[in-house]
Formats: sequence, C-alpha cells, structure tokens
Amino acid sequence: MEDKLVTLAIRTYNRAQMIKNVLEENGIETMIHNLNLEQPEMAVGVRVRIKKSDLPRALKIVEEVESAWERDDADGEKRHVLISVDFADMVEHTIDFGFWFAEQMGVSVTILYVYFTPSYTISGNRDFSTYSISDSELTRRIVNQANADAENLDRLLKKRITNKELPDVNFGIEIKEGVPEDEILDYCKKRNPELVVMGTQGKKITDELIGSVTAEVIDSTLSPVFAVPVQVALRSPKQIRRVAFLTNFDQKDLIAIDKTIELCNSENTEIYFIHSAEKTEPWSEVMLAGIKSYFASQYPGIKTHYALLGSSNSPELIENYLKEKEIDLLAFNSRRKKMFSRLFNPGLAYRLVMQSDTMLFVTHV
Repeated sequence: MEDKLVTLAIRTYNRAQMIKNVLEENGIETMIHNLNLEQPEMAVGVRVRIKKSDLPRALKIVEEVESAWERDDADGEKRHVLISVDFADMVEHTIDFGFWFAEQMGVSVTILYVYFTPSYTISGNRDFSTYSISDSELTRRIVNQANADAENLDRLLKKRITNKELPDVNFGIEIKEGVPEDEILDYCKKRNPELVVMGTQGKKITDELIGSVTAEVIDSTLSPVFAVPVQVALRSPKQIRRVAFLTNFDQKDLIAIDKTIELCNSENTEIYFIHSAEKTEPWSEVMLAGIKSYFASQYPGIKTHYALLGSSNSPELIENYLKEKEIDLLAFNSRRKKMFSRLFNPGLAYRLVMQSDTMLFVTHV
C-alpha cells in the first residue's frame, strides 16, 4: 500500500529548513512545499511534508527540538514592545504609541501580523456556474499579500523614522499563520514582551473584529496591554494628561498604579482614582482618600482626585464618567480569566474594550 505524504507542520522557510535537517538526521525523509519559490527566504507558509508512517516519531522529534529552540530564544530574548497589527484594518495609532513607548523604555519594537487562510467556494444555481479556489492557490495569494504588506510597512516606518515622525528605535516585522488571538497569546507566553500595544474599534465602529481580538488577549495574557481605539486623537504618551485608575482596593493595585504612572511619564499627569460598587460604603471613601493621599506624597508633582461610582458592572457608567472628566487613559489591574468564564461571563476588561472610546492600559499583577 502506498505511503502517503502528510503535512507535519507549516512554518517559516528558515524554520522549515531547520526541521528538515533534524528529521533527516534521524532518518526521516522530508520534503518542503514552498509557496513562494521566487523568494524562499520571505515565505511564511512553508509546508513540511513526510511519509504518514513516520508521523508519530516525527511529531515527537519536532516537539522536542522546537521546545529547545524556544528556550534558547527566550534566554537570548531582548526586551521589546510588541505591536499587533492587522494590515486589512489597521489602527494606525498603535504604531505611533508602540514606538514612543519603546523609546521611553529603551527597548526595541516587534510588529506582529497574523493571517488566516480559509478556503472559499463560490457557487450558484440554475444559470450560474461554480467557481472554486484551491487551498494552495488561495494560500499563495494570502501569503504573497502578507509579504507585500510587510515590505510596504517596513519602508513606510523607515521613512517616518528618517523624517523624525517616529523615534529611531530598532524594529522588526514578524508574520505568522493562524488565529490572531491564539498566535498573539502564544507569542506573549514564549517571549514575554514588556508591553503589548493593540488597536480597538471603539463603540462607534460597527466592525468588532479587532476589538474582540484585543479583548481576548487582555483577558488571557500576563503581559500588560495598551489598547488604542481607532478614533483617539492622541499620538504619543507625552500627550496623555488625565488618567483614571479603576481600583478595588487590592494591594496589587498599588503596583499597577506605579506601572501606570511610569508608563505615562509626564509631569502634568492627573490621576483620578475610581471605585465602582453596587452599594456605597463609607469605608470605600476612606480607602480612596487614603490611596489619593499616598500617591500624592509619593508623586508630589501629580495631581490626584477620587470618585465613587454607583455600579461595579456598568461600562456605560464608567464611560460617562470618563467623558465628563475628559479622561485620556483608563487603567486597571485585571486577573486572567479561564476560557469557560470568558465565554459565559465576560469580564469588565472585555466589555470596556468593546464599548469604550477611551484608551486602556491593563496590567496583570
């Protein structure tokens, strides 16, 4: 019986070559199906194919060597800001904030784009004919477009740096195939960026795709996330003046507030401490006043305020307060939620991402 070829993995060209070498050293015949033969070094959808009978052993070998490579990468990983973009629907301010934050932190920038490769069939009845696009042809088009978009973005960013529209920090662009939120979360787990900068649509935009990806990342990652709505007029951290911090009087909030102040890094910053609860308790006002007093003494150049809001479960109430006080950035500390909880009881972070037109900074202390 003929031993069929199966796809073991889809990787970048360089990684596919590394896997091929390891497998052949272990006596497993390996072939690479390259979807971009003209520029193999630019290919990001390379298929590593082996005989079906070799699959169990090959899977074990690849799992072991890739785990070792990832450990090596993590050991030598440089501090960096991750900017997640979608070439089809990009919130341009994410680039600006990501670069300015990187300069402020003294780190580099990695720009990540994740593309998805579905297959489509267009069909009709009666007098209409059926037209199908094969998986390989469709994937080739998507990969080529992703590479072209990455090259265009690279040229644009270098031009903006030359024109001093962006700070001169080292940057690189990575392209991955997969589900965006899964790939971003996997990247954060393996490479631990100092900060993730992502775009959201805001409640005035009907397409919620970008917002839902950002919300999922915020609810699931350990990395701090800075979310930028598409309609925000600010372009750099230096323009952030009024910051609201949503507190539950957890001791970890003190660390998160420090991180927020460090991120904004402005002498003219004003902090509004907010506590939102279903029932107003006198003790809540005492706690807020204490937090205000503490940070006023720790950061004497920063003006501090506090407020009690009437509901802990109302993004609309919080959003109204943010508009009333002309808040530039809402910050808070959020615990990671498990998948079941996220699906059936979306957290406040998720709902704020989907409904707020204010920038968000979410820590996970």
